[in-house]
Amino acid sequence: MTQSFVEQLFGLSGQVAVVIGGTGVLGGALAEGLAKAGAKVVIAGRDPEKGAERVDAIKSAGGRANFAPVDVTQRDSIVALLDHVLTTDGQVDMLINGAGVNSASSYLEAKDDDWDRVIQSNLKAVHWGCQIFGGQMALAGCGSILNIASVTAHLPLSRVFAYSAAKAAVVNLTQNVARELAPSGVRVNALSPGFFPAEQNRKILDAARTETIMKQTPMARFGEPRELVGATLLLLSRNAGSFITGATYYVDGGFTAMRL
Repeated sequence: MTQSFVEQLFGLSGQVAVVIGGTGVLGGALAEGLAKAGAKVVIAGRDPEKGAERVDAIKSAGGRANFAPVDVTQRDSIVALLDHVLTTDGQVDMLINGAGVNSASSYLEAKDDDWDRVIQSNLKAVHWGCQIFGGQMALAGCGSILNIASVTAHLPLSRVFAYSAAKAAVVNLTQNVARELAPSGVRVNALSPGFFPAEQNRKILDAARTETIMKQTPMARFGEPRELVGATLLLLSRNAGSFITGATYYVDGGFTAMRL
């Protein structure tokens, strides 16, 4: 009885989920979680080798998945991704906009090329994903989009100015797109992770910076990628999350609860 109730709330059987950025550490964990909940998962990214590894991991666990190439810096590539999914699977029920890059520097030393690259991958790509996939979902009369934001959208973090600005804009974009698409039956939410062992964090966190962050995190540790799955299922599920749209959920060990 209990198992049936949980599956009714969070089960994704018969649905197709596209995870842009599914070749990465966090995106891959989310993709595996969706597959375990019953979804057919499309791993979308630029690295076919990493994509194949993630697909193999999902299939080894009994899930269904395939890889599709996408370059989020090109609108036409995202359009082609949607066309591919509709051709191979006939539908798209969920989208995770999870691709992203980072670049660390002091503000006065920030380079235009780095700024543009970070904004392109972390903000413009999310806009394109919402517009292209959201338009298709609106035609179908249902669907759910999850944009990956960050705690840096809400609290200042030095040396990652472009990243923080992009993620803050993702939160605002999520609210606006949610309002626009709600009458069409499409929900749009954001997930704001704290500090997890993702690629971009490894590049910018030295020992001193890590120590400072741990002092500002009540749980005093990094998150594990699997700890993002529960919130993801809630926000994407047609049943459990049916009245949630325009929301930003924090999974950060209490980081955003700290002030002094």
